[in-house]
Amino acid sequence: MEKTDDSIEEIIQKAKEGNQIAFSTLLDTFWNDVYGFQILRTKNENDAEDITIRTFSKAFDKIDTYDKTYEFKTWLITISKNLHVDLLRKRKRSLMNEMDSRGDEVKKVLDETPTVEDRLITEQNLAHLLQDIKKLKPHYQKVINLRYFQEMSYADIAKELNEPVNNVKVKLLRAKKLLAEIIKKK
Repeated sequence: MEKTDDSIEEIIQKAKEGNQIAFSTLLDTFWNDVYGFQILRTKNENDAEDITIRTFSKAFDKIDTYDKTYEFKTWLITISKNLHVDLLRKRKRSLMNEMDSRGDEVKKVLDETPTVEDRLITEQNLAHLLQDIKKLKPHYQKVINLRYFQEMSYADIAKELNEPVNNVKVKLLRAKKLLAEIIKKK
């Protein structure tokens, strides 16, 4: 282990002197450590790779500031962690700016509760619809009531009316057509 540490220090020293082979050796030696660290943090291969590349780029640009009292790997991981935090902050700012610029749209999407006016309109429409349904023959009224107001399945309606399912479907189809004609005549 001592020998490896000594050789890493020698390679770092050569990199500080501008030796490209030393940079490549450091990249090859520590790539998996930094990339693995980022995969665990980001859970996204593209982000992990991007941050890892930027980590080595920044580390190689600032290699003169590396302090030998810390392990090189620890120094790289710290740079990597800071780059990830910066990325998260940037994305959060971007999201907040987009929400600000599209605030009304976001509020409309987030607030789906009906307003007083919406409820009033719905109630009025329902009242008109119920009046129109009452204009149908009683057996059509019943099948519409069971299907759309009691939300029963075709099979349950068939049991309730003691009729085959196909008859229920036909009766419901006729009832809807007659109701549509009544509504159009208004």
